[in-house]
Amino acid sequence: MIPQPSVETINLPDGRTITLETGKLAKQAHGSVVVRMGGTMLLATVVSDPVAKEGIDFLPLTVDYREKFAAAGRVPGGFMKREGRPSDHEILIMRLVDRVLRPLFPKNYHHETQIMLQLMSHDGTVEPDALAGLAASAALAVSDIPFDGPISEVRVGRHNGEFIVNPATEIMDELDIDLMIGASMDSVVMVEGEMKEVSEEEMVEAIEVAHNAIKDQVQAQLDLAAKVPGSSPKREVAVPERDEALFEKVHGICFNEAYDVAKSGLADKHLRREKFAAIKENLLAQFSEEELEEKQDEIAGFYKEIEKAAVRQAVLKDGIRLDGRKTNEIRPIWSEVDYLPGAHGSALFTRGETQSLTTVTLGTKLDVNRIDGVTNVGEERFYLHYNFPPFSTGEARPIRGVSRREVGHGNLAQRALKTMIPTDNPFTIRVVSDILESNGSSSMATVCAGTLALMDAGIKMTNPVSGIAMGLITDEDGNYAVLSDILGDEDFLGDMDFKVTGTEKGLTACQMDIKIKGLSYEILTKALLQGKEGRAHILNKLLETISEPRTELKPHAPKMEILEVPKDYIGAIIGPGGKIIQQLQADTETTITIEEEGNKGIVEVLGTNQELMNKAVERIRAIAFIPEIGATYKGTVKSIMPYGAFVEIAPGKDGLLHVSEIDWKRVENVEEYLKEGDRLDVKLIDMDDRTGKLKLSRKALLPKPERASKEG
Repeated sequence: MIPQPSVETINLPDGRTITLETGKLAKQAHGSVVVRMGGTMLLATVVSDPVAKEGIDFLPLTVDYREKFAAAGRVPGGFMKREGRPSDHEILIMRLVDRVLRPLFPKNYHHETQIMLQLMSHDGTVEPDALAGLAASAALAVSDIPFDGPISEVRVGRHNGEFIVNPATEIMDELDIDLMIGASMDSVVMVEGEMKEVSEEEMVEAIEVAHNAIKDQVQAQLDLAAKVPGSSPKREVAVPERDEALFEKVHGICFNEAYDVAKSGLADKHLRREKFAAIKENLLAQFSEEELEEKQDEIAGFYKEIEKAAVRQAVLKDGIRLDGRKTNEIRPIWSEVDYLPGAHGSALFTRGETQSLTTVTLGTKLDVNRIDGVTNVGEERFYLHYNFPPFSTGEARPIRGVSRREVGHGNLAQRALKTMIPTDNPFTIRVVSDILESNGSSSMATVCAGTLALMDAGIKMTNPVSGIAMGLITDEDGNYAVLSDILGDEDFLGDMDFKVTGTEKGLTACQMDIKIKGLSYEILTKALLQGKEGRAHILNKLLETISEPRTELKPHAPKMEILEVPKDYIGAIIGPGGKIIQQLQADTETTITIEEEGNKGIVEVLGTNQELMNKAVERIRAIAFIPEIGATYKGTVKSIMPYGAFVEIAPGKDGLLHVSEIDWKRVENVEEYLKEGDRLDVKLIDMDDRTGKLKLSRKALLPKPERASKEG
């Protein structure tokens, strides 16, 4: 007998619906929900070990999102016909969900927890990433796992001035605001997305639209959970007894010392950490071996809590940050371009103890980043890779491929810059940021270095982009301080990490994670406006290094010529087995690509030697002759007629040189002027669109004689 599931329906403002269903699939999981919108369906499951893991003081949470090719009626491409390692697209969705959920588990919940999301069906009209957070939260809501939710995530886009919740795939490219927002009933906790130079006020308006929609989705989850007996009560979380007397003793020993270090203004993070480490070492020395054997972990935990409180109090009470800056002050900046002689464009950007060395490489159609996913198929002609080696933080740790963090930071920087690349840019552009030093805001350093490197490469950016990371410190009394250009420690100890990028005209991308409840729109707006001032300061520093894109490419950088040829000539240019195009590339030291587009072929010729590139272009034009009205050609007379001559201006391509176009004087006998085999210059003056017949002129290239003046 088919079980009858519990179902809740969510109505979107435009009349579309989302349904939540539980009780039919994956019933051995601790919580499972199917989310459906149109023909797109996601299955979310959650399982959490009933026994806490020993020896850890964090939540071992795994969020895994996978797209099944069968969901879109496709077979995986490539040699392996089985879904394998996650794509960057899937990793980015995992991060979106993880960042919202992780802060909402109880502080002392150390149970192995796994949330698995899989796309089971995709109709091509609904973006599944906008449903993933809702699905994960709903699975938690119907389980007995303790969780300070529900939450949800929605995409809000602006299309033709109108905000749309979860916009259809077909209009995604037309949005000027594209934000993913995660929130609970009362708090926005995550924002990420891209914009086309919009104002801070417009961004806040988009967040408010999204939050209103999320409230309906949260209520639907509560209603669904009420129908599932096993969802309540939630598991009890063991709270370790707190030795308040011990805490007071630790506080008395080390708070003032920690406070002095916090407001000492040490800019060197390693020296600052040594100072804090010395305080901790001195603290432990105040206890006997027996006390440490029993209480060392608790003492260390208390010290961490006290150090955090000291740093936060120094900011709120004295307005002094760890490195001595004021709350709105930016770290010292220096930068230079053309640092690497072999790169097509390069830049070194350093802000405080964060440094990015970024390169730009120009390529052809062959160098595009090809994407072959379930919901995302196509190619990118602008893409950015971000590398975060362990030496950048003075660490030695194993390197196990590209981390999820590197994928996420690279994606943010790519979104910040891509809308400023002109649509008529002929090159494929690869940007690579190598972080050489890191103490906060390395993704924003990547944006700044990327702007410099692109301008150094001669890419005519619409507007240069700068980026800044904003932070927040609050207390229980409602006091708060917004911090500009945060350090790594300020990110760890603070209540918000808000990365925002933009041009002089407006915002291009953002990423915000909030660690506290109830962030007001007043604080959010203040952070954005303070960030705007910081971005302007940083942008001015960039423009001091290079004020505008180079007018010419580097001598060793490739140049590109783009031709359009009739579709019928593509095969002739390529030749049997690619023989002709391969020989042409070898002879002219160029890279040539051809792409069919409608009834024509787009030919790209890439090379560093302009003379050889010109030869390649000439040979392609000769193979696929493209007559241009107004152009001059060296032709050969093929035959003489009473009414003119037929002149071959390209292999197999003749045009009529009419008797009236041979000379300015009246021509009675064509043979008095021309003979078969003669070589002469002619101008193409007209072409019949229907038949393709060409009309040539010789006299158009001859000086026009002055007419004799008439007397009387």
